[in-house]
Amino acid sequence: MPDAPSHPAPATRTSLGELARLFLKLGTIAFGGPAAHIAMMEDEVVRRRGWLTRERFLDYVGMTNLIPGPNSTELAIHIGMERAGWPGLLVAGSCFILPAAAIVCVIAWAYVRFGALPAAAALLYGVKPVVIAVVLQALSGLARTALKSVTLLMLGIACLAAAGLEVNELAILALAAIVMVVARRFTRGDASNTAAIMLAGAVPQLRDQPPGRDLVTAGSLHAGAGAAAGISAFGLWPMFAVFLKIGSVLFGSGYVLLAFLRADLVHRLGWLTERQLLDAVAVGQITPGPVFTTATFIGYVLGGASGAAVATIGIFLPAFVFVALSAALLPKIRASLVLRAALDGVNVASLALMAMVTVQLGRAAVVDWITVGIVLGSLLLLVHYRVNSAWLVIAGGAIGMIVMR
Repeated sequence: MPDAPSHPAPATRTSLGELARLFLKLGTIAFGGPAAHIAMMEDEVVRRRGWLTRERFLDYVGMTNLIPGPNSTELAIHIGMERAGWPGLLVAGSCFILPAAAIVCVIAWAYVRFGALPAAAALLYGVKPVVIAVVLQALSGLARTALKSVTLLMLGIACLAAAGLEVNELAILALAAIVMVVARRFTRGDASNTAAIMLAGAVPQLRDQPPGRDLVTAGSLHAGAGAAAGISAFGLWPMFAVFLKIGSVLFGSGYVLLAFLRADLVHRLGWLTERQLLDAVAVGQITPGPVFTTATFIGYVLGGASGAAVATIGIFLPAFVFVALSAALLPKIRASLVLRAALDGVNVASLALMAMVTVQLGRAAVVDWITVGIVLGSLLLLVHYRVNSAWLVIAGGAIGMIVMR
C-alpha cells in the first residue's frame, strides 16, 4: 500500500485558556502512567475536540519516544505547541505537571509530618480498572490508524512479541525503525514477511536484556564508586543539577528512573535512605499525572517547598527544550520517504509497548468480578455512550472507596 504524508491537523488555533483547562483536568485525573495518559489525551484532543488527526497524534507519540524524558508530558507539550505555538507549549506542559506536583506536595507534607504514606489502596482499586478500559479504547483507535498495511501489522505483532520477551524498549523502537526503512526501500511483494523476520532474528540476541539493563548496570557501578566518598552536604543547586541531568538523559521505564535516583541520591550523595527512595517512587506511581513527580516528593522531603519546586523544574525542564527542538523536524520527517518509514515503524513499536504495559497493568488491576465489571462497564460507557473518561475515573475511585471501606 503506498504511503502518503500525514494529513494536516485542523488549522484553527486553540485559546490558551482552553488548553489550560484541559491539561489542568488531565493532570488531576490522569492515573495509570504514560499509557493511560496518552489514551486520555487521544480521547480529548482527537475524538472529542478534533484538534489533531489520529495520524498526527500518532506521529507525536512516536516523536516522544525518540527523545529523553517523560513521554506523556512531552506529548502534552507537543499538543500545546501545535494548537497555540510557543505560549501553548508552556501552558499545556505546565498545566499537565502542576496539579500532579501539587498533589504530591500535599502527600510529601503528610509524609514528613507523620512519617508514612497516606493509604491509597481503596482509591486505586476502583481507578485502575477504569484506566485499563480507557487505554483499550485508545489502542483500538490508534491501531486502526497505525497498522495501515500488512507490513506494519506483521511488524506490530513482532514488536509485541519482543516486548513480551522483555527486550529493551529502545532496542525495539530502533529495530522497528530500521526494519521499516529496509522493508520499504529494498523489498516489494514480500515486505510484510521481511519486517517480521528481521525483528524476530534480532530478538534472541536481545531477549536477555531487561528494560534499562545498561543504565541500571552503569548506575550501580556509579553508585558503588560514590558510596566510598561519603555523604555530601545538601544544597538546592546541586539537587537541581542532579534532576536536570536525569531529565536530560533518561529513556525507558520507571525502573530506569529508580536506578538513576538510587545511584545519585542514595549512594553518591547520601541524601536519601533506601526506604525513602522506594516511598518516593511509590508516590509517583499512585498519584495522577507524570511519574516524574517522584522528583517533587524527593525535593520536598529534602528541602521543603523550595526543594520541591527546584526538583520539579530540574527534571521537567529538558522535556520542554527537547520538544521545542524536535517539533520543527516532524514536517521534514514526513516529507522524506526514508524518515517517514522510520517514523511509521516507531509508531507501531510504541503501540506494541503500550499494549504490553496494558497487559501488565491489567494483571494487577483486574483481580476479581467487581474489577471485571468496572472494566466492561467503562468500555460500554466509553464506546457506546462516549462518556468522558474523567467522570469514569471519579466513579471508579468512589466504587473503590465503597467496596474497600
